[in-house]
Amino acid sequence: MSKGELRSVAQAVGGIDALLNPKSKDEDTLALVQHLAESQRFDKLLENQQLLREPIVRNGRQATVGNCPDVWATWE
Repeated sequence: MSKGELRSVAQAVGGIDALLNPKSKDEDTLALVQHLAESQRFDKLLENQQLLREPIVRNGRQATVGNCPDVWATWE
């Protein structure tokens, strides 16, 4: 995912914390991202996209993270 796309999705879902998969297999990097300063978290997540919750589904400027079929059904 590109930097601009990740920034757009993060903004749509309420920030970086909403993007993080708490069940990620890369526990060390997940812990690092969670404890970094806010200014550093985005760049570290961009480098380590295996930490993202999936699926990420976009509809224009709207986005969801994780399985959200009820939300998707309301999109036009």
